Amino acid sequence: MQTDKRSLPLAGVRVLDLSRVLAGPWSAMVLGDLGAEVIKVEHPGRGDDTRDWGVRVGKTETAYFNSVNRNKRSITLDLQTPEGQQIARDLAKTSDIFIQNFKSGGAAKLGLGYEALSAENPRLIYCSITGYDSTGPEAKRPGYDLVVQGEAGLMALNGEAHQPPLKFGVAAVDLFTGMYSAQAMLAALYERERTGRGRHIEMALFDCGLMITAYYGLEALLLGEDPPRYGNAHPSIVPYGVFDAADGPLVITVGNNAQFERFCREVIERHDLADDARYKTNILRGQNRETLVPELTRELGSRPRKLLLERLAQAGIPCGEVAGLREALLSPRAAQGGLVTQQPHPHTASGTTPVLAPPWRFDGERMPVRRAPPQLGEGTRDVLEETLGYSAEKIAELKDKGVI
Repeated sequence: MQTDKRSLPLAGVRVLDLSRVLAGPWSAMVLGDLGAEVIKVEHPGRGDDTRDWGVRVGKTETAYFNSVNRNKRSITLDLQTPEGQQIARDLAKTSDIFIQNFKSGGAAKLGLGYEALSAENPRLIYCSITGYDSTGPEAKRPGYDLVVQGEAGLMALNGEAHQPPLKFGVAAVDLFTGMYSAQAMLAALYERERTGRGRHIEMALFDCGLMITAYYGLEALLLGEDPPRYGNAHPSIVPYGVFDAADGPLVITVGNNAQFERFCREVIERHDLADDARYKTNILRGQNRETLVPELTRELGSRPRKLLLERLAQAGIPCGEVAGLREALLSPRAAQGGLVTQQPHPHTASGTTPVLAPPWRFDGERMPVRRAPPQLGEGTRDVLEETLGYSAEKIAELKDKGVI
């Protein structure tokens, strides 16, 4: 059962999304998932860069593009033309939120800066996403997730101690920047109910990348040096991490001293470790992990995963299998939660394509995938007709000129 439109939290909110690639589109998708109408503006020829990244879906989409553009309509505009710029300005007049991730100053050159759009629509919430602080000396630098992962210290804290710096498996800086941006826009929407005015929100990839160093970042400041890297282990809690059973990996998280005692006595049947004074508290276990962890590794490696998971669950110790990505997506847990949907698609062999569902539930009901990720420009005619009142003749003229 899909959520009724009237119950969508952001129903009636219009978002004009001029961003591309990942951080900006992710933030716009969050708003679309929560019920906003999202109009994604793309170049008439190439569209969003990610339409050409990764596994192809149909004629104009890829898995990368589809992962960040559900619940949107796509329109095409050549923003290098006066007509395209005017259409964007006209759409901004009717919008609640405007998102762009041009290089610093790029939107203003197109007549789409905050000052110009806010003068025509004072209620507009305008979100600029850049690589670096727009007031600093690096304002003009383009922002790339991998570069910022390196510059923000994230690669230095990731991976095993004996490995070189390692990037995260997904573009974590882009994704967190998108979520932070969505939070800021939601806060501005809430404030606008009191003030009647919009805001200019400025987000930078580097700022967000530094923030997600979290407790590692503060430890580096307190220690006066980078903290050690522990790979899949935890820097403060022992045992806590990924371990190999006889037939595959599993995650074990022993969170307190009582759990450790049960782990030793009931799971691996090593009463001597439970009684050993070196391991009585978590701080002591952290100090003596070099002697403790090899003992635990041997015991766990001699037992099948199913047995260990059963014993761990009975002992009240959080645990789980380490699944492959496809395995996780096809798991009964994901199916029961409705986390993977099949959306209609006109150009695939099956007539459908997989699209992940939004993670939020409101009043027990998951937010729906109302629109599959759009083909390039599929909503151009409808948006120009419905939103701006353009005639069929006017739309044909714009198409002939290459504006759309």
